[in-house]
Amino acid sequence: MRSVKMEHGVTPELSSCHTALIDGYVIEGHVPAADIKRLLEERPEVVGLTVPGMPHGSPGMETGRYDDYAVLTWQHEDRTPAIFSEYTHD
Repeated sequence: MRSVKMEHGVTPELSSCHTALIDGYVIEGHVPAADIKRLLEERPEVVGLTVPGMPHGSPGMETGRYDDYAVLTWQHEDRTPAIFSEYTHD
């Protein structure tokens, strides 16, 4: 998977435990399904979506604890992440 991550510009800062390729986009980590659906509907010019690390409360990480986290996008030329959506918990 490392070569797939590298080919698609998934830097260590953007990296997580899971990588998928969906309809031309990279989905990295525990990205909520609603964000993937939105990505595929809106089709922005980005490489994909990532939730770096493994934040508690993200899909697949339901541990009873909830971390605030952001779903990020990035582009090949400028890998500076931009926020696609945010999840906060009180």
